Amino acid sequence: MVRYLKAARRKAAMEAASAQLRETVSKIILDVEQRGDAAVREYARRFDGLDRDDYRLGPEEIGACINSLTSQEREDIEFARDQVRMFAEAQRATLQDLEIEQRPGIILGHRHIPIENVGCYVPGGNYPLLASAHMSVLTAKIAGCDRVITCAPPFKGEPARYIVAAQALDGADEIYCLGGVQAVAAMAVGTERIAPIDMLVGPGNAFVAEAKRQLYGRVGIDLFAGPTEVLVIADETVDGELCATDLLGQAEHGPNSPAILLTTSERLGRETMGQIELLLEKLPTAEVARQAWEDFGEIIVCEDRAEALREADRIASEHVQVMTGDDSYFVDNMKNYGALFIGPRTTVAYGDKVIGTNHTLPTNLAARYSGGLWVGKFLKTCTYQKITTDEASADMGAYCSRLCMMEGFVGHAEQANVRVRRYGGRNVPYGSAVSPE
Repeated sequence: MVRYLKAARRKAAMEAASAQLRETVSKIILDVEQRGDAAVREYARRFDGLDRDDYRLGPEEIGACINSLTSQEREDIEFARDQVRMFAEAQRATLQDLEIEQRPGIILGHRHIPIENVGCYVPGGNYPLLASAHMSVLTAKIAGCDRVITCAPPFKGEPARYIVAAQALDGADEIYCLGGVQAVAAMAVGTERIAPIDMLVGPGNAFVAEAKRQLYGRVGIDLFAGPTEVLVIADETVDGELCATDLLGQAEHGPNSPAILLTTSERLGRETMGQIELLLEKLPTAEVARQAWEDFGEIIVCEDRAEALREADRIASEHVQVMTGDDSYFVDNMKNYGALFIGPRTTVAYGDKVIGTNHTLPTNLAARYSGGLWVGKFLKTCTYQKITTDEASADMGAYCSRLCMMEGFVGHAEQANVRVRRYGGRNVPYGSAVSPE
């Protein structure tokens, strides 16, 4: 039976958006739909503190952001971009079109068709998350999407230069300095200046998440992203400092970010608790990280690795860091997680920023049924059928006719019957099932 050395004060699962939040988001979306660019400008002034006639950045502004980078900054951004590109290209190569001859004269197949218009939201209120540009813009481009546009809020009253540079280097077709619900709504419903998109991707705050929820169906989305989560599975093969660092490194995302240590070692659990207190004394983001740890942090001691595995699948965390004497046990058997980080040499921060896998991942137990954003999310797998001989059409029609009549769909049956008559030369009375030969 599991034992809690520290339990969360609050439930980690995100509660449904409040009625007030839902209403606020709904009003903004409707206003943007009705008033277009005028509404976008009004909300941008109010929420972003940025007033422009046109929020699309021009070539000179984009060039200025790129040129403001030091040589090392540009090299680092391009290194991360290239890592993401290489992995996305390798993923795309696994997705092949298909065509088979199922029966003589019956051709079935599918094609992977890129989504035409994609809108990427890159959060940047407190932190300019340039890595999110790679994860969305670049991945969509690798998938082959024709038009990829992006919105990111200003940073300290100006276009966030790191984000803008990353977006441009990733190949974004249109770059807007625009944040919040107004940005998401403008991309989804369109305005006089912004042509609407078909799919909306990217994380954001509670308002952005609610906007995506309300717009889902009108446009496609990647997933509903909640607060960042991390689960560390560890034993005596590592120490408390490493575990504490990996927990707090994700807790600094926000005051409601769950950070959980799952261990078979009570000694490691207590050592980690002590290290967390020491690190919080010197971490610049300690105010946020401490609140997340106190409210949502947990240390759970399990009897053995089998119990730890069951707990890990129950928690279904967004990020799972595995540092044990037998990492392969968890890698081979875990079913519910967003992404795995295997062994002490890797860490969630690598995945967040630079290693190449996508950091837009399922939260709030969604890992039970969904993976994260990847190149395949930007592709529609569409099937096709073709019959090349008279005999094959008549043969398939006979089966189809009888099945349709079982369901009472006479019109459907006639679609089959007319082909049995035409290509099979059989006399089938109108509205009847084709009899067996």
